[in-house]
Amino acid sequence: MERNVRELLGARRVSDRSKSPNRFANAKAVIVAAHHCDFAAVVGRNESSRRTHFAARAENIVVDAMISQVPHLVVVSTAMVTGTRPGRSVILDDDPLEPQREGYVGDVVAFEEAFHTAITALPQDKAPHVTVVRPTAVVGPDIDTLVTRHFEAPRVLSIRGEHKPWQFAHVKDVASAIEVVIRERIYGSVVVGAVRQDEHGTLIPDQLCMQELLAVTGMRGIEVTKDMAFSTAHRLHRFGVLPAPARDLEMAVYPWSVNPIKLVEHGWRSQVSSEQCAQEIAEQVRGRIGVAGRRVGHRDAAALGAAGAAVALLSTAAIWRQARGRS
Repeated sequence: MERNVRELLGARRVSDRSKSPNRFANAKAVIVAAHHCDFAAVVGRNESSRRTHFAARAENIVVDAMISQVPHLVVVSTAMVTGTRPGRSVILDDDPLEPQREGYVGDVVAFEEAFHTAITALPQDKAPHVTVVRPTAVVGPDIDTLVTRHFEAPRVLSIRGEHKPWQFAHVKDVASAIEVVIRERIYGSVVVGAVRQDEHGTLIPDQLCMQELLAVTGMRGIEVTKDMAFSTAHRLHRFGVLPAPARDLEMAVYPWSVNPIKLVEHGWRSQVSSEQCAQEIAEQVRGRIGVAGRRVGHRDAAALGAAGAAVALLSTAAIWRQARGRS
């Protein structure tokens, strides 16, 4: 996402590897990616090393921004940091961070917390203004997240008795939201997601129900119980079969849609609908096969059986034999 946003805004890239404390010199605003949308980049790194890296990176950015007297820092995060749960209402701009947790969502929470701690430690007259931009599930070229990988499974997983509306934020709309934030000097936190007009002309979150999502993507769904989904995912993550902890599965089965009130009040409108985003995801994942974040080859997929997606696939005898072999 970092490269997509940079190209869409015509921004200059500044490497994290730069040792110059003046690397942000003359910048009117610096856009910081807390959430890279590159799932492959974090697979294989243990949680402790990831958190240490994110905290150090956040602190270095804040200090270098102060040295260069940058007036505005824009952190591109994710609405996932506010948490998700059964029946969760739409996420608003100023909803608080969920306490740190395991998994990749917790990494982004750790980055935001380290960033704000570093900002708070600065003298008030030298601290830049900060805006945290939190999009819902991001879609676009080369975007690779736990949510997009959810659609690499043969079927779309849902939890029995739970209703999850699907809302997306295209990277083009994330970039335009950042542009508005900088131009209008919107500080604090803002959420980003596709919006549409209702029958009264009011802008509301643009969401797809499961039936609409399946119709748009041409996929089939599979419904399992909550206990089956999370207990199986937990055990397989513990055995090293799955790259993501079971709790990260919540992002694919529970609601976390957003209502971007601040942006809409400043004239921002999404240009790509949730339906168009779902179609783009379906096109991107065509030919790929994955299970709960783990990509598998066609031979592995055949061994898993044809039962369906995510946890339903993982409960097959082939996977359990592999898991036991690692214990």
